[in-house]
Amino acid sequence: MSKIILLDTTLRDGEQSPGCSMHADEKLEMAKQLERLNVDFIEAGFAASSHEDFNSIKMIAHALKRSGVASLARATQRDVELAAESIKGAVRPRIHLFLATSPIHLRSKLKIDEARALELIEENIKLARRYTDDVQFSCEDAFRSDWDFLVKVTDLAIRSGASTVNFPDTVGYASPFEVEALFKHVRANVANADKAVFGCHNHNDLGQAVANTLAAIRGGAGQVECTVNGIGERAGNAALEEVVMALDTRQDYYGVTTGVDTTQIYRTSKMLSAITGMKIPRNKAIVGKNAFAHEAGIHQHGVMNDKSTYEIMSPARVGVPENNMVLGKHSGKHAVQDALARLGYTFTDDEIAGIYDRFKDLTERKKNITEKDLEALVSQKRKHTLDTEYKLVEYVITSVSKLAATAMIKLSKGDQSIEKTCRGDGPVDAAFKAINEIAGKPFNLVDYSLNAVTEGEDALGEAIIRLSLDDNRDVLGRAVSTDIIEASVLGYINAVNKLL
Repeated sequence: MSKIILLDTTLRDGEQSPGCSMHADEKLEMAKQLERLNVDFIEAGFAASSHEDFNSIKMIAHALKRSGVASLARATQRDVELAAESIKGAVRPRIHLFLATSPIHLRSKLKIDEARALELIEENIKLARRYTDDVQFSCEDAFRSDWDFLVKVTDLAIRSGASTVNFPDTVGYASPFEVEALFKHVRANVANADKAVFGCHNHNDLGQAVANTLAAIRGGAGQVECTVNGIGERAGNAALEEVVMALDTRQDYYGVTTGVDTTQIYRTSKMLSAITGMKIPRNKAIVGKNAFAHEAGIHQHGVMNDKSTYEIMSPARVGVPENNMVLGKHSGKHAVQDALARLGYTFTDDEIAGIYDRFKDLTERKKNITEKDLEALVSQKRKHTLDTEYKLVEYVITSVSKLAATAMIKLSKGDQSIEKTCRGDGPVDAAFKAINEIAGKPFNLVDYSLNAVTEGEDALGEAIIRLSLDDNRDVLGRAVSTDIIEASVLGYINAVNKLL
């Protein structure tokens, strides 16, 4: 059975999705989880796009032990050199070059002809090869390109030193039949096709990204590009979890494997959702809350007799917690550490100490701690230790029907404590106004949502806060607590600290 190379572009194309921007430490945490998932390559960013992106790629390249790290670059000298510098130190460094090949892009965006495009492709692939043996070239908007021109481009790219040639459906235009046909056409007409791996990168504008990715494999693709939860530009990219589990469940049909540790899929999906604030729809394939739920009587009866009647994969196969582990206030640090290890987490002693402190706090409010509660505590271990960091000291909120709510918030900043009292249209509004007063900034609340993380009357509530300041890009703050007011206040402070 042949192995498909999986390149995850959650941290590059996925992060370009509106509202999905991540801080450097969040990118690093996500990259480490993708490595636990056992993806082959992580496209960590676009080095030339910003100083922040360059530094994030560099940090990830130095931190990962197994997965390769790719940096995106346009076909220009500056982009190639910055990409090369950003991936120094990676165990498997890759430069990912791209240039548009469709007539509309060449004419309207780049304002060059096919001859000039070929010159740029050859020149910059050869430049990239000076820095690494692993160069990928992508034909942007491949499926609106002339197929004969794609054959020329592919032949030239391979002769110039590209070891992977990628055909992105940049605008989600293609159908599965076209995708399979294109891959077969290129493989049949490029003389040196055996010297490179062909890859696909599909967008979901017409809802066909996963189907097109599977079609590409049928056509001979040896690499697929995906994002966790399918995030990405516009309608997103091919969802990693759906592609991987389609290949895993239907190995009889596709005859390929990815090497992904499928038991890490659910955890990876939940982590990305926590970092970006993009909630996973209940009916989302593989990782949605309803993916393994059965309500219809006929379905329930069938599953009770034989799970395979209505389940083509098991929840355990993708790492969905079974909630059969219960901890309480008498559980020690080692019990918590063992439970986390069973869930697949590995932490340093300092990280475990922080998680255990939050665990003990939670046991004062919640009698039984389940796997889902532990997952929520783990998601809260991120700390943005900034010089401007505000910390919650205490709060007092009063709210009476038909009267404005009042919130007294006291925050610390270094050795200083600052207290403000504000009135507002409800307790949350009053609290947010008080925090703005303390920080002395007119933060703009872009989005605010509350979700139950676990079940029951003592469930953990999750507050997701999106803030902006002076029309700059917005940031995400997040916190969990059994008290939704406290979660809201802590989430708001988290977002404020990031903005400052």
